[in-house]
Amino acid sequence: MSLGAGLPGVFISLLLLWGGNYSPKVRWTLTIFIVGTWLAVSFALRSRVVRPLQTISNLLAAVREGDYSIRARGAKGADSLAEVMREVNALGETLRTQRIGAVEATALLRAVIAEIDVAIFAFDPHEQLRLINRAGERLLADHMERLIGRTATELGLIDCLQPSVEDAPHTLNRSFSGAQPNQRTWGVRRSTFRERGMPHQLLVISDLSQPLREEERRAWQRIVRVIGHELNNSLAPIKSIAGSLTTLLTREPRPNDWGEDMQRGLHVVSSRAESLSRFMESYARLAKLPPPRQEPLDVAALIRRVAVLETRLRVEIVNGDGLAATVRADVDQLEQLWINLMRNAADAALATAGGVRVGWRTDVDYMDIWVEDDGMGLASSANLFVPFFTTKPGGTGIGLVLSRQIAEAHGGTLSLENKSHGGGCIARLRLPL
Repeated sequence: MSLGAGLPGVFISLLLLWGGNYSPKVRWTLTIFIVGTWLAVSFALRSRVVRPLQTISNLLAAVREGDYSIRARGAKGADSLAEVMREVNALGETLRTQRIGAVEATALLRAVIAEIDVAIFAFDPHEQLRLINRAGERLLADHMERLIGRTATELGLIDCLQPSVEDAPHTLNRSFSGAQPNQRTWGVRRSTFRERGMPHQLLVISDLSQPLREEERRAWQRIVRVIGHELNNSLAPIKSIAGSLTTLLTREPRPNDWGEDMQRGLHVVSSRAESLSRFMESYARLAKLPPPRQEPLDVAALIRRVAVLETRLRVEIVNGDGLAATVRADVDQLEQLWINLMRNAADAALATAGGVRVGWRTDVDYMDIWVEDDGMGLASSANLFVPFFTTKPGGTGIGLVLSRQIAEAHGGTLSLENKSHGGGCIARLRLPL
């Protein structure tokens, strides 16, 4: 194109030169000068355009191959090609920085996966193992080189890849060759991810035996501590009164009021025995909560029905969003839960001559049911859900514990906190719709 651009001018110049009255020496000198200048400028223009494009091509090829260290010269000019060179160099530097960050992040991730004490496996769409960490090697009692490429069936992990446990925790009682003792309780979680557009399965297996034993041991310690405390509270006065009555009966002569002393002593023994019996019944009730029988439940009707049961004060019902909602729940259990919450709110409100308000609000996946009182609020929330802990005279200390068990059995949560403004407390029950 550069030769074609100069060709008309060169042709006309030579035509005028050789058609004019010039000496042969002048004609050949000017001809050589014109043609030489034309060719020199054309090839210089070609070189100025083609070489930067070749440089850019080499740079892009290096970037495609993953080499981000090459830089182009000629990026300090003010023309368009210099701007292109600068942009290409900036692109290479950006990709280099991102690649270094990705390599470092991948190295950190591999180090964490290798050192974490949870067995991790990654399977391709054909259920062939593509990734395993050290905990997985120990679990299967083999080396990575011999495990990679084998199928889940060959590794004995096909039962852990069942679709029914995807994205949900799953417990499994079985044995693995690298686990001692063999029969243990394992936590299994399966999820999916994509690599190069192909779906893969990520399998995580953790040993739950030790944490379960620790939790069981702590549970037994709590049970023994609570039962021991209650037994001591009941047996100590019974033992003391029994000793006093025995001494009284063996005295000769007996005091004139020994009959009254006997009655008072037997009354103390009887009341402590009844208290101990009530405690054991409460403990059995807390430990034997049956699974909920879920059926459609009108929350508004339940709240209105329970609110009428509170006769000590008027319970205000506030429908937060104006919508009626239905959840699947055990009617009897939720009614017991709501009675406990409303009774606690009424007790707190009566102490300050305040009021009680209840209501609900629906979300996309959950319903929030709340009860608010104008009492003194919570002095401390540390022992709210500790079994048999109570600050009420004659309280059993199982109301809130039982309520939380009911909420969690329905897949929900129960929380109590002080109101952000003013005095009082608010209890929130969240249930899935």
